[in-house]
Amino acid sequence: MNAQVPAGLVLPAEFLSSPYFQFLAAFVAINTIMYVALAVASMLPKVHLGIRVSRRGRGRENRSIHPDDHFDQ
Repeated sequence: MNAQVPAGLVLPAEFLSSPYFQFLAAFVAINTIMYVALAVASMLPKVHLGIRVSRRGRGRENRSIHPDDHFDQ
């Protein structure tokens, strides 16, 4: 009733060297790296491109509560 498992041995060695387990380990490793990269990127301050972003066409129409006022840019 009391099966003893050697310390640190959970899966047999044949399973750990199988292609299925190697694929799963690679998937978990890539997923972990992507998650860490996204977490680090979310902590960094946002980069504003400034002049590089084209602002042509922005603010061309009058959205004032007084639509008859002239809007010059």
